Amino acid sequence: MKVVRLSITNFRSIKNAELLFEGHTLLIGANNVGKSTVCEALDLALGPDRLNRTTSIDEFDFYNAHYLEKAGQDGEEAKAVPLRIEVVLIEPSQAIMSKCGSHTEFWHLGEKRLLNGGEADLAKPPISVPCLRLETVGRYSLEEDEFEAKSFFSHSPDSDEEGILKEVPRWVKREFGFLYLRALRTGSRALSLERGSLLDIILRTKGIRTQLWEKTILKLKEHDVEADAAEIAPVLREIEKRLARYIPLDAPGDATKLRISELTRDHLRRTMSFFLALSTDQQHVPFAHAGTGTLNTLVLALLSFIADLKPETVIFAMEEPEIAVPPPTQRRIAQYLFSKTTQAFVTSHSPFVIERFDPSATLLLTRAVGELKAQKVSDASGLTDKEFKQFARWGLCECMLGRAAIVVEGLTELHALPVAAARMEQEESIVTAGQSLDILGATFFYADGDGNMAKFGKFFRTLGLKTFGFYDHKPNRPEKATKAIQAEYSINLEHKYKGFEDLVVTEMPVDVLWCFLKQLKENEENGEIGIPAIKPYDGDFIRKLARDALKSGKGAGWAARLFSECEYGEIPSTVLQFLREVYAALPKPPEIGDQEEVAGEVNAVHGKPH
Repeated sequence: MKVVRLSITNFRSIKNAELLFEGHTLLIGANNVGKSTVCEALDLALGPDRLNRTTSIDEFDFYNAHYLEKAGQDGEEAKAVPLRIEVVLIEPSQAIMSKCGSHTEFWHLGEKRLLNGGEADLAKPPISVPCLRLETVGRYSLEEDEFEAKSFFSHSPDSDEEGILKEVPRWVKREFGFLYLRALRTGSRALSLERGSLLDIILRTKGIRTQLWEKTILKLKEHDVEADAAEIAPVLREIEKRLARYIPLDAPGDATKLRISELTRDHLRRTMSFFLALSTDQQHVPFAHAGTGTLNTLVLALLSFIADLKPETVIFAMEEPEIAVPPPTQRRIAQYLFSKTTQAFVTSHSPFVIERFDPSATLLLTRAVGELKAQKVSDASGLTDKEFKQFARWGLCECMLGRAAIVVEGLTELHALPVAAARMEQEESIVTAGQSLDILGATFFYADGDGNMAKFGKFFRTLGLKTFGFYDHKPNRPEKATKAIQAEYSINLEHKYKGFEDLVVTEMPVDVLWCFLKQLKENEENGEIGIPAIKPYDGDFIRKLARDALKSGKGAGWAARLFSECEYGEIPSTVLQFLREVYAALPKPPEIGDQEEVAGEVNAVHGKPH
């Protein structure tokens, strides 16, 4: 069973959204774009325990907390504004079909839609497959003065009343096998025995009905706390005497006692905790005292236990599996999801997770004025699955999650340009507004050659990023290839030099280049480059030596070191002008006034004199 469509209206940060899925799905995007909201929506619609909480939803589960229309001036009552989440599940299991068959509809696989009336001839494989459509509606009840949410079968032909949808029973949702691991799921509930905790789900899934509570309550009741702390008894007796002045205490024996627990099942569920020993020299400690990485891995182990209990139908939503776990574990988690679940929804910023998903299974989310949209990374075109995975660790993932990509042709530029940008931030605050390119959402990306400039420019531009290109002049490049590159960049700088090293040694002063070469020789870093002990008179010879050094030291980042150690005005003018144009094209954060201005604004709001 898989989710193929998710529709969201008026839920949290999303005013409207309609997302289509084909299987395992990676959700990526900027912070606060709505990745977690998508997972929460799935949990609200499919999770068996979410709607049974005391407060399943509240004001802030509605878009902009808008859950009530204001009353009209003509005496009309205020109206509740509902939130709606609709999920379409295809290929339900036989167990679910036997219980929910009357609610079955059909999903057209090619056109990715529900079949309408009069299309019975299409309701057959391989054109269409059976599906269930569920709708969760949340609203504020004016009569009860509280929030409520319920799930219904959107197709309810056998409903007792026309137009009234049948509610989805809790036991049906349990059959769906939906599991949700939030980024903060390692809190106190995860490994306690509270209702809805992971341990509780395991016990219920296995059909275990324990007598733990009755036996434990009896033992705790029989334990005499005062016998272990005789110094407390006189204080309790004194309290009894004083209390007896106001309230008759006719019970035989002592009227007050200390107990370890409230002696109720629910209280024991909340207080029992999972202990573990992590090394041979350590005794068992509460799980919450373990490291964050251990906690996340432990919770994953429990979730895998639950998944193994429902091998035929497990839909898994997981937020940021990379938190506090090393790359090998991240890859193992991703592989587990692929092999042990029928469908997984994952949010991540980690290249080690992102590279495990094919571009066709990776959705880039964007949101504007509450409208959430998703685009397959594969639709950005130009990249094969192999190329995507190859470049995922080279900055591709970081760029995809930002606002702009600065694509450079060579490795030397990748090292040197960020250094120049950092110095510009310090030296030209008017240009940079004191902000780094990272803060402004721009990331440098190494295209690994002139031939990839157009491909990656198109890739990032199609994903909605601003694109800036910096690359060498190639006299022999076909005009068609040059135009293809130019078309993909809003700022396109094909500098006039054959290589970045030529640009550096031509535009930087000879004295600066010699100081750099002399330092290499003194540090015995010059290798096979014949740097003389005395400065040559021939400036062109010095530039040639510097060019050879920079080319041989690409991997060592010598150009970046040169940019960091020279005077700011000695950095090549072509580089600085390009970066000024990049900064000018990026939106700047709002300026913050000084203390006096802020105080004046606050006082004005509160009607106080400044």
